[in-house]
This record gives sequence, C-alpha cells and structure tokens, in this order.
Amino acid sequence: MTTFDYIIVGAGSAGCVLANRLSEDGAATVLLLEAGALDHSIFIHMPSALSYPMANQKYTWLYESEPEPFMNGRRIHCPRGRVIGGSSSINGMVYIRGHALDYDAWTHGAGLEDWSYAHCLPYFRKAETRAQGGDAYRGDAGPLHVSTGACRNPLYGAFIDAGKQAGYPYTGDMNGYQQEGLGPMDMTVHKGRRWSTAMAYLRPAWKRKNLTVQMSSLVTRVVFEGSESRRAVGVEVIHKGQVQQLRAAKEVILAGGAINSPQLLKLSGIGPPKELQPLGIALTAPLAGVGENLQDHLETYVQFECTQPITLFSALKPLNKLKIGLEWLLFSSGLGATNHFESGGFIRSEAGVRHPDLQYHFLPMAVRYDGKSPATCHGFQAHVGPMRPTSRGHVRLRDAKATTAPSILFNYMSTDQDRKEMRAAVRLTREIFQQSAFDAYRGAELSPGIQVQSDDEIDAHIRANAETAYHPSGTCRMGTDDMAVTDGEGRVHGVERLRVVDASLMPRVVSGNLNAPTIMMAEKLSDAIRGRAPMPTAVVPVFEHPNYMATQR
Repeated sequence: MTTFDYIIVGAGSAGCVLANRLSEDGAATVLLLEAGALDHSIFIHMPSALSYPMANQKYTWLYESEPEPFMNGRRIHCPRGRVIGGSSSINGMVYIRGHALDYDAWTHGAGLEDWSYAHCLPYFRKAETRAQGGDAYRGDAGPLHVSTGACRNPLYGAFIDAGKQAGYPYTGDMNGYQQEGLGPMDMTVHKGRRWSTAMAYLRPAWKRKNLTVQMSSLVTRVVFEGSESRRAVGVEVIHKGQVQQLRAAKEVILAGGAINSPQLLKLSGIGPPKELQPLGIALTAPLAGVGENLQDHLETYVQFECTQPITLFSALKPLNKLKIGLEWLLFSSGLGATNHFESGGFIRSEAGVRHPDLQYHFLPMAVRYDGKSPATCHGFQAHVGPMRPTSRGHVRLRDAKATTAPSILFNYMSTDQDRKEMRAAVRLTREIFQQSAFDAYRGAELSPGIQVQSDDEIDAHIRANAETAYHPSGTCRMGTDDMAVTDGEGRVHGVERLRVVDASLMPRVVSGNLNAPTIMMAEKLSDAIRGRAPMPTAVVPVFEHPNYMATQR
C-alpha cells in the first residue's frame, strides 16, 4: 500500500495551495487527489467564457438544492468545481477579500483569536501579486496574480459616477483601506488568462519529486485506526474503476469545499448519529455540526435597457464571437481577456450598519451569469445582494454512497432580516441607476420591472428570480462549542490526524466573494500544518464611515 506524509482531498482553491506549500521544502511527500481531470479547455482559460465550464458536467459537480421553501420551491443551481483548480477554474474570477471586521468577528468564538484581520492580512499579501503594485494591504510577490478592470466601456464609469452622485464614496481599492463605496474591481486574470490556483500554485509545483497528483479519483471515505483515539491513516479511493487504499503517515486533509467536505466526513462516520446510523454508517465521532451552518450569498439582478449600442450584446453575434475568440487565442487580449466584472462596490443597507452589507457586480449587459437567460437587447445590470445573511441551511446524505449527490438546503430568505436587506438592495440600486450619469444610456427597467414596487411585490420577485452568488460556506465551522467541527487550525474534533481546509471552516461567511479568503486560509493553515510560526500580525487602519450610526451613506 502506497504511503505519503500528507494526503490532500480536492485540488481546488485550497487544495492547490496546500499541495504547493506542503511540498515546497522537499521534506514531506504529498499526494493530491482530484475527482476531475486536467483544466485543458479554452473555455476555462478564456476569462469571458466563464459561463461554459460552470454549466459543463465535465468540469463541475452540477449540484442543485432541494426545493427551497422560501423561494417558491425552486431548486437552486449549486455548481462546484470538479477539475484541477476546483471552483477557481469555473468561477467568475472576482478577487474580493471581504471586510476586516468580518475576520475580527470570527475571533469572538473561543479558540479563534488568531483569525483577526491583523492575523489574516499577512497571508492575503503573501498569496498575491497585484499588477498595480503592493502596499501595506496588497501583495507584490505572491503566486496569485491579480489585475484591476480597465473599465474602457463607458458604462463602467457611469456606474461609479452614479454612485458618487447618489452620495456614496469612490473607492479605488475595495481590498485595501476602504471597502465601502463604488469603484473598479479586481480579478484573478493574468496576461489575459484565468489565473486559477492550478495556474498560480499547482503548476509551479507539479514536477516536484515529492508531490504526486492523481486525477479521476473519487475519495469514498477516510480510513481510521485505533480504538480509543481514532487516527486518520489514509483514504479509500475509486480510481479508474478500482478501489484503492492510500495511507497518510502524518495527516489527511479535506479540501473539497463546503458541500463535499461535510459529505466525506459523514461518509467516514463523523457527523450527527441520528443521520448516520439509519444509513448503516458506523460512527467514528459524533459531531452534530457537520453539514450544518450552511450559508451562501443570494443575489438579484436590477437590469435596464441601454439606449446606445455599446453593451456586450453586440459580442453575442456569431461573427463577433469568432473575432473575439481569435484575438484572445492569438494575443490574449480584447473582450475575451476579461471577466467583464470591472466595476462594482459595497454599500450599507441602512443607518446603524457598521460596514457594508450589500455588494455590487456591474455588467454592461443584461443577462444571467449561468447563461440560462440569454440577452435579448442592449442592456446593463447590477447584481446585488446581502453579504451577511442570517438564513442557515445544511448538507446531508441521501445514502451511504460517495457517488450519490448530497441533499443541499440553503433556506434562502428564511428570515425577516434577509428579506429586509434584499428589499433595500433593489430600491437602493434603482436609485443609483436613476442618477444623471445614466441619463445618456438608461432605457426601460427590464428587471424587476416598474410594476414591482411594494414590499410584497419585491419579496415575490426575489422568490421567483433571485439566484446564488456561488459562495457556499460554513458547514465544517471552526470553534470549540458543541456545533463546531474543527478547532482554529482546522483539526477535526474527536479524531486525530484529520483536518479540513476550505471555505466550510468559516464560522460566518465574509462580506464578499470567497476565492481570495479561501486561498488566504489555506496559506495560513499551511504554516500551522508544517509547525511553522505564524507570520507577524499587520495592524493597519481600515475605513469606517464616521457617522454610520446616523446615516446610510
């Protein structure tokens, strides 16, 4: 039986970071297991083609939720990366870290004192090379290349200017001193290509003799030994139709994300006894919180017709698609070389909110991101939604087979607070679009439509139309209470030599996209796994509206 020091399950946003860092000094042997295949597709590497891999079963676990009780019983699309690079190979490439106060709030939980923003910022900087250069907040020597939208289309600037006219501040760097406001957005795009963790971390390490990457490998369970102290000693894998057992001399590390990591823990006997025992799964460790605390960002579109033919709608014509593709293939430039989320921002939904709780992604086209509703005219839109939802869901097993998709229920919009914030999101966005900066471009409102005005009408629209921002998290959360799954270093309670490192660790979802925070967490926990001292803390000022208690902007 083949033995490695570390076995990492999942070659995604966290797994690729771990594979690089744990193998970089040559002292340990590392096996990285991935259920999917190589990321050899033009549609993965061309930034503007992001909707294709997200909907392709070859690269994606095409999960969907159970009928959501507060969303008209709709099943919500929940794609997760099943390819080298994981969800960083299929996502929208938006680079947002979240707000400093998100991480400071994590430290309110016992055992999480080392997750403050001052502790996390050095690892954000370590991971990053920002094209515009580094500073006290941004990195300039890391493997993850980050660029900022050029905003050449005048609609991007109109959105930023409209925000200023509505009374919101301009922010030149949402990942630096000031998140609050509207401005240009960052993306994980380098020289016109998607810069996934596969590109940033795994490919530079691939040829190391102490790193083995095994694809098309579905892990079915973690293998344990010992009667009193249950030690993780390896994993069972289905590879090329054959069942293998692979051993880990030091640790097994789960990096499958907020859906797959709790699923694998439960298949391995770690979870709520009342769920596992009826399925015939032998109990390894009774942990009630495995798969609970599921959180996600739900967002809606506010869309308008554009009276000038300057949107991306023209790019959908077959001949124009061909031209865009050829320019990208030959020069890695043009409309194919951007994710098109080049401006956006963060605002507060009402007075008394200390830091932004609504996020914007602006797009110079009126279309669903998943490609299910093609654009029918020139238009533009803002994708907006609450950043700190209070609704909670779960991930549960349907049976004892690793090949069966888990049962996922988000419980979107199940609380009065979430519904209140979403109503504010729609109304505040409409106000921005009514500013004079859009007078030369603004046509009829396409969505929600002028007929949607009252609280009840907005609620009904959200139930029928809102969609996920693809940010599931929290299902193996860190902490020391009865519902915590791991400690502050990702070590699973009740067993030995088993760790989780991915977005499932988050006690509460951060205010923004999750790829950058997940990479940061993997960088930070790589030091913990290797027994290294953490990087020195970085205490920097962070913007806070001086009158946030009395005013919304």
